[in-house]
Amino acid sequence: MTGSLTSNAMEQHLTFLSPIDGDMLNDMNDGVVKNGALLTPVKIKAPSGSSIRVNGIAAKYADGVFLADIPLKDYENVIEAVDENTGQKQHISVFWLKHFTGKYRLSLDDNIWFLKDLSVNAGKYKSIFDNPYLGFLKQVHDTYGTKIHINIFYQTEGFNLSQLTAKYKDEWKANAEWIRLSFHALQEKPDRPYQHAGYDEVKTDCEKVMHEIRRFAGQELISPVTTLHWGEAKVEGSRALRDAGYTTQVGYFDVDSDEAPVSYYLDVAQKRHISKRSIWRDNSEGITFVRISQVINLYALEEIVPKLEEVRKDPRRSEFIELMIHEQYFYPFYEAYQPDYRQKVLTAVKWAVDNGYKPAFLEECVL
Repeated sequence: MTGSLTSNAMEQHLTFLSPIDGDMLNDMNDGVVKNGALLTPVKIKAPSGSSIRVNGIAAKYADGVFLADIPLKDYENVIEAVDENTGQKQHISVFWLKHFTGKYRLSLDDNIWFLKDLSVNAGKYKSIFDNPYLGFLKQVHDTYGTKIHINIFYQTEGFNLSQLTAKYKDEWKANAEWIRLSFHALQEKPDRPYQHAGYDEVKTDCEKVMHEIRRFAGQELISPVTTLHWGEAKVEGSRALRDAGYTTQVGYFDVDSDEAPVSYYLDVAQKRHISKRSIWRDNSEGITFVRISQVINLYALEEIVPKLEEVRKDPRRSEFIELMIHEQYFYPFYEAYQPDYRQKVLTAVKWAVDNGYKPAFLEECVL
């Protein structure tokens, strides 16, 4: 299929330049809404003497490419280009996201210690929000309406999820409007645990966590979105997540920096494409990938807003603001404790709200 991020000799005659297969489009950067459709410009590379029609609309040749404005009416849309001179055809599938832009989400990785605390204090705590960490997250939600996604481990030293009481299940469910829980990994160590893992290993660990989430919190807290620990997997690992219901997978998708790539199985061209657009769907696997806008704990408090302003100035990166931080920096006993953890989170969320972003889960915007 041409227009994907890989090509071969047969595709050189007729190639989609923009959009490409799997692109997820919106009316902020990809066209205008007219008569209930997204009128989006399509650019195609073909020999100058070609006679190109795109979904039946004649394309005009200009500056070395063929151009046509194509109305897209559905969530998933097929765009087909035909060279009437040769009969050659190529097609791609793209998606119109009507509710993606102008939203933000707070997600948290490496979570397990707050669940261990809930277990240790099950006879003391009357509410899950008696736990200081969850209590803080509720403060964030109560102040700004933030929707919060928590990616969790199955176990840590001296505790695993099977030990967690279900006494708070009704309270978890009562707060499902703003809390989601997802599989992250079996445990924190080793680093990059699924870099070389097969389908069955990822599936087994994922099912263990999801089973316990359903038991102690309820199906209402399950999301079709997750961030895998270290965000590295073979395609078989991402397939295992997809088959468990995690059809949207979140990461960094760094390829031209010193940061960890956190980009699952994708190749360099695919990573670069997502880093420029923030979101892309691998149609061959049925998996959507979303780029994190800021990892809050990587920056000093005074750097958070300037770094977010850099994101805001990029029309693509500013479509959806994905804020992320890791649990462990919350705790004074942690070796890399960040005493301004609360201020950092509140600063980032306040920036999003002050810039007009509305709280949303990714599944409300992508699916």
